[in-house]
Amino acid sequence: MIDMSKIGIVVSDFNYDITYLMQKKAEEKADLLGMEHVEVRVPGVFDFPLVVKMMLKKKDISGVAVIGAVIKGETKHDDLVINQAVRKIVDLSTEYDKPVTLGIIGPGADHDQAVARIEEYSSRALESLAKLLNVMKRIKGEM
Repeated sequence: MIDMSKIGIVVSDFNYDITYLMQKKAEEKADLLGMEHVEVRVPGVFDFPLVVKMMLKKKDISGVAVIGAVIKGETKHDDLVINQAVRKIVDLSTEYDKPVTLGIIGPGADHDQAVARIEEYSSRALESLAKLLNVMKRIKGEM
């Protein structure tokens, strides 16, 4: 069991048929890792930064995993959405000194590719969060 406060899992509603399953896998992985968690759903990946910021401000939230799927369309919209959201999420992580891990399928993924990646992306986001929290705890203990 990982010694930490609870974590946040922020899930995008867009592409719900995929993100619903991703959320369930993420919750299963968090439970397996012994991580207490709270889930919040947002309309889309582009909406992650605001809610992530609100969660990172909370003293009882150690870190956040974001879960979503951006399916490739006929334009470069998927690139724009992910690039802007991820850029801000990284800034928030360093601003609040709390890890935020990415479980976002895309850009460039079609629906079938996204379905095939549901478990991998969800699980890795939670595994990475647990590892980062343990590293941070170890570093803080050594200083």
